[in-house]
Amino acid sequence: MALNVNITASDAVPHDELYEKYPVDRPGKITFIGHHLSAKNTIRCLIRNVSLYGADLEVSPHLEMPTNFYLEILGIRDEIGCTLIRREGEQATVGFNMLIDAEFLHHIRRLSFETAV
Repeated sequence: MALNVNITASDAVPHDELYEKYPVDRPGKITFIGHHLSAKNTIRCLIRNVSLYGADLEVSPHLEMPTNFYLEILGIRDEIGCTLIRREGEQATVGFNMLIDAEFLHHIRRLSFETAV
């Protein structure tokens, strides 16, 4: 029996490219997930763009990034669970473990505008 696979145009586009990205250029902090989901180590990053699905980060190319981690955006107390999608040098693309709420995305963007002078 033949296996039928229907491929649509949206299947060919990576998930991180399906959602509109907004520039934020905010400092952030990556917290490694340790044993039993405990916070282990942290590294700093710069969040370049954010969408409902994920974010583009800038991280030192000499630092190793974990596959799963928490992302904290400076000025927002919530941590977002993330998974590394790809990394090329200092550019890292991450996906959020759940789509973030549109209102939360609006809050991130508004905070970016308030601090940009």
